[in-house]
Amino acid sequence: MTANTDHAHVRTGHGTPRWRDTSLDAGTRADALIAEMTLREKIAQLFGVWVGASDEGGEVAPHQHDMEEAVDLEELLPYGLGQLTRPFGTAPVDPALGALSLMRTQRTIAAANRFGIPALAHEECLAGFAAWGATAYPVPLSWGATFDPALIREMAAAIGRDMRAVGVHQGLAPVLDVVRDARWGRVEETIGEDPYLVGTVATAYVQGLESAGIVATLKHFAGYSASRAGRNLAPVGMGARERADVILPPFEMAVRESGVRSVMHAYTDTDGIPSAADERLLTGLLRDAWGFTGTVVADYFGIAFLKTLHGVAGTFGEAAGAALAAGVDVELPTVKAFGDPLLDAVTGGRVPEALVDRAVRRVLVQKAELGLLDPDWSPRPPALIGPGPYRREVPGAHGTPGTPAPDGGAVPGPDTAPDDGAERGSVHLDPDANRALARRVAERAVVLLHNDGTLPLSPAHAPGRTAAPARIALIGPNAESPTAVLGCYAFPVHVGGKHPGVPLGIELPTLREALAAEFPDSEIVVAAGATVDGTGTDGFAEAAAAARDADVVVAALGDRAGLFGRGTSGEGCDAESLALPGVQQQLLDLLLATGTPVVVTLLAGRPYALGRAATGSAAVVQSFFPGEEGTTAIASVLSGRVAPSGRLPVSVPRHPGAQPSTYLAARLGHSSEVSSIDPTPAFGFGHGLTYTTFEWSGLAADGHEAATDGEFGLEFTVRNTGPREGTELVQLYLHDPVASVVQPVQRLIGYARLELEPGQAVRVRATVPADLASFTGRDGRRIVEPGELELRFSASSTEPRLVARVTLTGPVREVDHRRELHTAFRTEPAPAR
Repeated sequence: MTANTDHAHVRTGHGTPRWRDTSLDAGTRADALIAEMTLREKIAQLFGVWVGASDEGGEVAPHQHDMEEAVDLEELLPYGLGQLTRPFGTAPVDPALGALSLMRTQRTIAAANRFGIPALAHEECLAGFAAWGATAYPVPLSWGATFDPALIREMAAAIGRDMRAVGVHQGLAPVLDVVRDARWGRVEETIGEDPYLVGTVATAYVQGLESAGIVATLKHFAGYSASRAGRNLAPVGMGARERADVILPPFEMAVRESGVRSVMHAYTDTDGIPSAADERLLTGLLRDAWGFTGTVVADYFGIAFLKTLHGVAGTFGEAAGAALAAGVDVELPTVKAFGDPLLDAVTGGRVPEALVDRAVRRVLVQKAELGLLDPDWSPRPPALIGPGPYRREVPGAHGTPGTPAPDGGAVPGPDTAPDDGAERGSVHLDPDANRALARRVAERAVVLLHNDGTLPLSPAHAPGRTAAPARIALIGPNAESPTAVLGCYAFPVHVGGKHPGVPLGIELPTLREALAAEFPDSEIVVAAGATVDGTGTDGFAEAAAAARDADVVVAALGDRAGLFGRGTSGEGCDAESLALPGVQQQLLDLLLATGTPVVVTLLAGRPYALGRAATGSAAVVQSFFPGEEGTTAIASVLSGRVAPSGRLPVSVPRHPGAQPSTYLAARLGHSSEVSSIDPTPAFGFGHGLTYTTFEWSGLAADGHEAATDGEFGLEFTVRNTGPREGTELVQLYLHDPVASVVQPVQRLIGYARLELEPGQAVRVRATVPADLASFTGRDGRRIVEPGELELRFSASSTEPRLVARVTLTGPVREVDHRRELHTAFRTEPAPAR
């Protein structure tokens, strides 16, 4: 009999208690357990503990140095513990050692409390499992560039399996914030600037993560990305309709379709109401209207921020009460407001105990569903089942892989000499299959923005080209940086940057190495020219000389990911303008002036204005932090071995200061003769070139009228008329020329990827529900209005190909969260000509 069961028998004095009975539903089991718990025991399930986190600086969370305090685990653990914060993502630790440490930690937690309840362990997984040695996948902005939800679902399932294998239960991803201002540092973490794209890709990610048994977490609910001037953790000034029609739809889609089990509130306040204290948002909308039944967790320190940043609570007890009343269930990352301040507020009658009971029930239901309340629960993760050697032991500083880490009080840390007789397991978090999947995502995310015919560079993939370039000048600050492919939540950047003596843990081929492998017969000459964000121009002369002596220049430009000002992209790394960081634009202009063809290659976290290079260069290849296989993917697109198929998830500005603007702007947001600022993008949302050509023809409609509760059926033919295989992305936009409230000029309501061989043609049929024309009316109700519409089948937001003018008839119709959300596409072979 395990220690957990022994505790249960002591408690109940008879057979298996009802909360251990797996034949009962999770809610009944949670209620039975709550009935046995004291107030302090219930509250203990509502917070996490962050062992090993630093209080000396910003590290990886905002205001971490203000909020971190010493936690007396010997005092806390007898009452239980809700969550363990980032056992793998706080400091570098070998995955096998980490899994063993987490197993021992869970045993300690379960043995210390009288019910034998373990903690729920959570980790970050924005670009892969944020652990040392785990696969670094492309960032979410690259997921959006694929326009391929099925591929992102497959990637998320792989991430989830790795997390589950080492004992993790919850992943703090995906981000469903819709980009409203590309100056915001966290653009790289988003999926794009269109709510439909964000919703479909994020929903697929959640489905993949949840399929592996990991609790996915939607964030940041809601409006974080709409902060004024693109500043991180700043006030949000949007109106109710922007929130309802742009910010909320991705979350609504994910709640309805993905099976998601957790939501994280946003840091921001909207019109004076912080999300963490917004009962209408977290309870009225999320739960009562949408039917969400999972847990709402705090963004790190977000509950305490109600006191320290928002000023809507005078004490931490008041902050705890406001968050609980609004619908926040769990305080992360560590105990602050939900500890003694909440206990005192409840015992003092200032916060109803019923709010604690409501939150703890949701937590315990989730633990029951995860098997953490089962009588045969075992702390041993799958990775430690069966004998096998550790994959590697890496020398490093105290607390790093291969060395003992601090015990952190009663909770043991990693230990190279386990004393409990457990067999060590072999843990591979970056196997070949993961790398192959990371490469597929990276390849599909590369966007070819401009090409004068210079690409592809390899004669094997470019008809008429006789030889590869004899000399390639690779110039720019990202030419030889292995981490140039990583976003700020990839472990080597997010945590590894604070441990410079520790190896990266994964192979990160530089762009130079990737080009050398892709073009073995070409000489690769490298010159940095400048740093990413420095002001020095001492390297310009060397760069210009290398460019003049080359057959082609590959300009490796872009960002350096970081946190809180340590990078040019990432959390807390907001930009004053969308000019390339540092002197990179000057370097690029210098390279263009040499007369050698310049292929601009961007490894970045946001879109940047490129000046005359946007159309004056030989080609522009955009990649958004494409992960560990990113440089290989870029090189394969440059050679032509892989045909580019990515499309822009965000518009690329023509001018660096013409922000904020997205393609979703209403008429007044577009170019006008009454303003000297032209926000027209250099490359619009959805844009992307291929190495072949496509013809669209034969648009036909079943009818040009439908009722406001009906649908339209349309079909047309797409044919590959070029010399090689390629991917065409059919994008369907809705234009509502006259509505009762101002509408965007157009908005995406569906898309379909078509992969066609040379000469192949398909007939595309689209079924468009009238519900997709709905919007939030003047009185706050979502309605479908009668009237004329345009359905634009387009290659991008700036390139309509076929337009159907249709009419909705009948009365104004109110719709709710049960409305249709998707255009249904299907294809069949087109009739022969």
